[in-house]
Amino acid sequence: MIPFSVLDLSPIVKGATAADAFRNTLALARHAEQLGYHRFWLAEHHNNPGIASAATAVVIGHVAGGTQTIRVGSGGVMLPNHSPLVIAEQFGTLASLYPGRIDLGLGRAPGTDQLTARALRRDGANNADTFPRDVEELQAYFEPVEPGQKIRAVPGAGLKVPLWLLGSSLFGAQLAAVLGLPFAFASHFAPDMLMQALDLYRSGFRPSAQLAKPYAMVVANVVAAETDEAARYQLTSVQQAMTNLLRGTPGLMPPPIDDMESYWSPAEKAGAQRMLRYAVAGSPTTVEGQLQRFIEDTRADELMVTTHIYDPAIARRSLEITAEVRDRLKERNQHRV
Repeated sequence: MIPFSVLDLSPIVKGATAADAFRNTLALARHAEQLGYHRFWLAEHHNNPGIASAATAVVIGHVAGGTQTIRVGSGGVMLPNHSPLVIAEQFGTLASLYPGRIDLGLGRAPGTDQLTARALRRDGANNADTFPRDVEELQAYFEPVEPGQKIRAVPGAGLKVPLWLLGSSLFGAQLAAVLGLPFAFASHFAPDMLMQALDLYRSGFRPSAQLAKPYAMVVANVVAAETDEAARYQLTSVQQAMTNLLRGTPGLMPPPIDDMESYWSPAEKAGAQRMLRYAVAGSPTTVEGQLQRFIEDTRADELMVTTHIYDPAIARRSLEITAEVRDRLKERNQHRV
């Protein structure tokens, strides 16, 4: 059975603060570690009142320092917002503090609106068009220093921090294949090109020093509860958040509601449901069946779940149920063999 991992957005819920979000993120990471999840990733977003992980490397350090064994990383760092050298130094620092536990996932989008993106990079010299070159520059900073090399990452040089490429379209899949890097597809909010991207990645993959064969991770929203009804109720927080994004009014993560139909218009419902095509919400039996199909359909090497739930205790319980599902799937597949 493939590994299960966790993507956390460090949500700021209504009635709480960023400090609360960071405490909840660490508690969730510790719980994930105890439950045997493989990785715990955080994502870079900016100017979103409901997401606290803008300074992604700082939050990764917070989580890695509060856990023992689970891999911690970025899903991802939005490289167009930064110089490759700065990211090499940040993740070289993390890899020095927590050796063998740090992942560096890289995205090409800004993780925000265009006005905020300009505020992040005032000179405008670095953008998505330079992304392939910037990835290769970043890779080079993690290699041993060459004779005569004028610029080096300190710390970072020689640490070979594992890179991942993230994508929600075909570009990231193709670049990951050419560079021989593991690839993660953001199917939890941008599902349309998932299958095509995976095919392109696998068919075009070239072995590299980091990776001998393709390694693809897919992401799904998973809300697991004791009953289908309870899970669908918790899912309304995500559905509201997606609707707010479609309206251009992102905000604090809302509590679940009883009646989504009165919240969204028919057009908003269609848009949110399209974005949440790979949202799995239900009882253990329901989650097991849907995750089994998702894994079989994608032939994924790893599954990352994001559990965007308003109540932190309910989020931790959802991870417990999902881990139980993982273990049952593993046992079933062993019996098949």
